[in-house]
Parts: sequence; C-alpha cells; structure tokens
Amino acid sequence: MLKGGKPGPVVALRADMDALPVEEQVDLPFKSKVKGTYRGAPVGVMHACGHDNHVAILMGTAEVLAGMKDILPGTVKFIFQPAEEGAPSGEGGAAPMLRDGAFENPHVDAVFGLHVFPGPNGAIITKPGPWLAAANSATITIKGKQTHGAQPWGGVDPVVVGAQVVGALQTVVSRQIDITRVPAIVTIGAFQGGIRSNIIPDSAVMLLSIRTFDPQMRDDIFMRIKRIAESTAAASGATANVVIDSGYHVTINTPELTKRMWPTLQRAAGAAGVIESGLVTGSEDFSFFQERAPGLFIGLGVSPKGADPRKSAANHSPLFFADEGALPNGIRAMTMLAVDYLMGGK
Repeated sequence: MLKGGKPGPVVALRADMDALPVEEQVDLPFKSKVKGTYRGAPVGVMHACGHDNHVAILMGTAEVLAGMKDILPGTVKFIFQPAEEGAPSGEGGAAPMLRDGAFENPHVDAVFGLHVFPGPNGAIITKPGPWLAAANSATITIKGKQTHGAQPWGGVDPVVVGAQVVGALQTVVSRQIDITRVPAIVTIGAFQGGIRSNIIPDSAVMLLSIRTFDPQMRDDIFMRIKRIAESTAAASGATANVVIDSGYHVTINTPELTKRMWPTLQRAAGAAGVIESGLVTGSEDFSFFQERAPGLFIGLGVSPKGADPRKSAANHSPLFFADEGALPNGIRAMTMLAVDYLMGGK
C-alpha cells in the first residue's frame, strides 16, 4: 500500500502471478526448466499466460508511483494475486483475497488490472461493459453396472451412455439457446471410463467447461445440461449426477469508468494504440474485484513488432512469447490510470 502525500480516493492495481503445467518450448536464455507434478503426472512449469509480465509491470508501476507519492492525492493498493488459474481446492485467488479484506482498510474506490495477449506490440485492448466470459466447470458422472465385455447385456454400459450424452450436449448451444443475443460455449474436455478393453466399467466421468456472458442464459444452460444428462442416462437404465461449480463471473468493465479513463489510455498508448475489442470467451477472476468496486480490465499486445498477432502463439501455449519491448506501455498505462483517477477524485 502506497499512501500519497495528500488525502484522496483509494485505487487498487492488480497483477496475477500463476505459472502453468506447461513445458516451455520457446528458445530463450531464461527459458523455464522447472519441473513439477500436476494431478500425479510430471509436468513442466511455464509462465504460459504471461503472469510474470503482469508482476513485472506492476512492480515497475509501483516504483514510478513511489517516486511521486508526495504529490499523489490518495492511496494505491498493489495487489499481487495468486491462483487466478485456479487453486488446488478449485477456488481462484480473488475471492479469498476479498474475504480476507484486500479491498478494506481503506476501502477501494476503483480497481484496474492488465493482461498480456497476442496483439499489436504495446497496444491497449479493451471494451466497455461485458468483455470476458463467465467460466464454469461441470462434472457429469454416469453410473451404470459393471460386467464382462463379452456379455454387455449383463450390465449397463456407462461409456455408451456417456457417448450419447456427449452427442446430445452438442445441441445445447447449436439448437436450444438464442445465440443471437450473446455467444455461449459448452465444451467436453475430458471423458474417462474404464481401464481394459474387456471390462465394461461401473461408471464414466465427463469434465465440461461452460462459457457465457449472461447470467440468465448461464442458468438456462445449466438446466439443459442437467436435463440431458439425467434423461439420457435414465433411458438406458443408468443414472447421471451433474455437479457445476460456482466458477468465475463475467468480467464487466464499468461503462462510466471506462469512458472516463479512455483518454488516459490514449495518452499512454497513442490514439491509434487503443483498440476496442469484441467479446472474449476467455475468463478472469478479476471479475470478483469488479463486483466490489468500479473496475477496468485492459489487455496489452505483446506480439513482436512486425509480427502478425493472428499467427502468434496463444496464451497457455508452450510457444507463448511476450516481447518485453511492450512492457513499458503497460507500466505507462497502469501508472497513468492510477494517477488520473486519483487526481480526478471519485
């Protein structure tokens, strides 16, 4: 926490810190060689989402602001957040930090955050209102009856039932909801059932990722997933148990704050360097901070100069690369957002 030399509002600046279970394939002098274990399997460890850049940018911002604290009217909280990518318990880092009082004593009046993405080098990318999707995970457990693979009539095959559920779930977005309103995604990312070719297992498990931009549509999709799984299983004499987590909410940039700070972003990156984005189906637990205070989340383009961002490796890829030449623009943007907000008052 940095207390300015004059009274004024309180602004929070957030950087997340996670690495990911990814083996780095970018040839750099500081290429990660760290090894770890994830879900019992040996993995590499890489800052494949660029969170190391976020920390560097916020440290740089803190250094700049500390050098001018005597003229700052207000207080700056620097939030270095773990577990944005999800903690082992399944809960991200923003919610526990808020429960522990990160936005209190003193109370935060506005919050700003930044994330690096493939994009024009040094460009600021954002949009007012809903920007990043809500994310929920679901687990569907199909319970059948184990039997010998040579006598399938002696049991209930949860793999076949699960395959039918997978097919039926494809109709949720394509046939059952009004996607002219906002997009939605239902992805089955894992299907686990059985360990031998000649044993029909007792159960099968599916892991789903659900992305939405509208709370009512999200709840409607939840209902349809549950209905499809349970009714499809029942039709074959099996049962289905559907568990959906609380997940991350929609990242919504407060429209009034975004409008107010847009000229600040243009001064930081140049008028042509601020790009209004469309909806992004990735998700962020920065959304929890925005539910406690007006908030603005921005992206920073880190593709190398002259490179086509569309051909740059995406976040979470083992080939993800952030050109450090873009980082000063991130420091400039975060510093100016804090200063302009504090100077302008609540």
